[in-house]
Amino acid sequence: MYLFCYNTARQTFKGRVFMSELDVVRDLAKQTLTIPTSTSDVDNSLWDRARRLVRNVEHIRQLPELAKAGLQIDRFCLTAATYFSDAGMAGHLKEEENTAKSALSNANGDYLLDLGTKIVEDKLEDCIDKARIKKINTIITESNGHFTKSAEAMILSDARNLDDMGATGIFNEFRRLAYHGKGVCDALQSWKKKVDYRYWQARLKESFRFEDVRKLAEQRLAAAEHFMNQLKLETDAQDLRELIVKKMDFAVPNK
Repeated sequence: MYLFCYNTARQTFKGRVFMSELDVVRDLAKQTLTIPTSTSDVDNSLWDRARRLVRNVEHIRQLPELAKAGLQIDRFCLTAATYFSDAGMAGHLKEEENTAKSALSNANGDYLLDLGTKIVEDKLEDCIDKARIKKINTIITESNGHFTKSAEAMILSDARNLDDMGATGIFNEFRRLAYHGKGVCDALQSWKKKVDYRYWQARLKESFRFEDVRKLAEQRLAAAEHFMNQLKLETDAQDLRELIVKKMDFAVPNK
């Protein structure tokens, strides 16, 4: 049974540990997002992402443009929603009797949201009141839409979309492709297709609610482009080809 101390993260009194509500949420989220595998190891990728997203929302909520807009933010519900925002995927992976590859292939957005809602209710019902559980689920659900006016949902949405950009975005994409047995050439082809169809430009234009986060996403995307260009160069052995040409030029005596 959890004992709560609302004013601090963790305190001890006469040798007993008192945990805040957010500590409890964090521990339950970690249990939820840690996926057993066929080996003795566990898949911590969703939990790792949740911690990244929490760091994102902690910084985004402090942006001056939010203060200027007079947005009131429920920090507790926002953080809890962020920790559990991938609960539906975690539940789907745990339910799937086949491989993670199969589970990821069959995932449906609405289904994952519904499953995530049930998981949040089940996990938090003994430690958080129903009104806040409902708000947490609303934040998660609305963060996946385009028309929410909820400050918390907009912050979570920007945090999730920012995680798709830059180095973390490349890592997420490579991991997804690896699940499907794809290699470097497939990653380059997927990247080229997105560039050709102006996918990233559309994401930058439509996916971010806050201008400062959008600008940061542009910077991360530029870093990702640099990396993918280098990956293509190495895959094509272009740098090696240029080296050989240069060496051959030096080897030819001047006339």
